[in-house]
Amino acid sequence: MPTIDSISEDIFQETMNRSVQDVFRTMLGRSANLIHGTGASSSDGQPWKHPVELNGQQVVGTVGFIGDVSGLIYLYLTDEFAKVVASHLLGMTIPEVDAAGDEVVNDAVGELTNMTVGGFKNQLCDQGFPCRLTIPSILRGSNFSIEPVTGATRRTYQFDVQGYRLITDLLMKTSD
Repeated sequence: MPTIDSISEDIFQETMNRSVQDVFRTMLGRSANLIHGTGASSSDGQPWKHPVELNGQQVVGTVGFIGDVSGLIYLYLTDEFAKVVASHLLGMTIPEVDAAGDEVVNDAVGELTNMTVGGFKNQLCDQGFPCRLTIPSILRGSNFSIEPVTGATRRTYQFDVQGYRLITDLLMKTSD
């Protein structure tokens, strides 16, 4: 069975970069430029800290993938950026998104996350790691971090989307 270690960091970065760029360009008409990526393992015993602070309220979409390699991908957006995403995806103005409430924003971010992780998954399958997706879920809050399970590999990528920050957080583990 193939392992995560058999995939180079360059491939992970290019796969995530391509997935984010394709979805943001196609669905939002916006460019997403990779500005930084980090790979880290949670097995070093040190608490993990996000490389970038997102000030204020955050909306975090997550979708998992299950197969030879299993994991989760989180997309971190500020509340303001999440409303912009919802506005573009749904053809609404920001005041209309505000009036519709958090559920509309959550649905839009969930769908954006699903499309992004779907693109990542398809490329992972092309590399010989077949897998399937879980349903999207949303986290909202501020000043929180996601702690991976022991032995998971973590890769974090930061994107600039026309002045807004997007963080993708990839947690993976080779299936037992």
